[in-house]
Amino acid sequence: METTETSQTTSTPFPNIPPIIESDDREYVDTGVPSTVAIAGHPLHPLSVIFPIAFLAAALGSDVGYWLTNDFFWARASLWLIGLGLAGGILASLIGISDFLKIERVRKRTAGWAHLILNVSILTLTLVNFLLRVGNAESRILPWGLLISLIVGTLTSVSGWFGAELSYRHKIGVVGAGSRRYP
Repeated sequence: METTETSQTTSTPFPNIPPIIESDDREYVDTGVPSTVAIAGHPLHPLSVIFPIAFLAAALGSDVGYWLTNDFFWARASLWLIGLGLAGGILASLIGISDFLKIERVRKRTAGWAHLILNVSILTLTLVNFLLRVGNAESRILPWGLLISLIVGTLTSVSGWFGAELSYRHKIGVVGAGSRRYP
């Protein structure tokens, strides 16, 4: 006589594979921690970093454009993009520092400290890059302006990784169903 096994019906596509949760993350399997600066429950820090990141990435592109063409247009564009990236970055940092200071979970994580230190470094280098160019946007692009823009672009990517780590793994600024804030 042949026996047949009955399979359980589950809502997951792979019922035999357990969820992956790292041991140090078990304490964060919850609904998340709301941001300290939010409008209608939507955290402002992720929104406020979009333009500074875009401006600084575009400044790197315009520096490369100047390097390839020697066209003053690219030098002027870089100066404006760096200035706007700096101003937007300062605003984003004020919002981000509020979460860092008021949410203990951020300060307890290496990702929180790495994100903070990298962003302070990015803003410092961006200020130096801007001050180098004021008054003569063209003369300081090669080699130092381009090099600083390249370093800022690289650090921004790494910092973004740590920021995403805070949001997605440690649930900072993420509040889901079942929390006190949302039914």
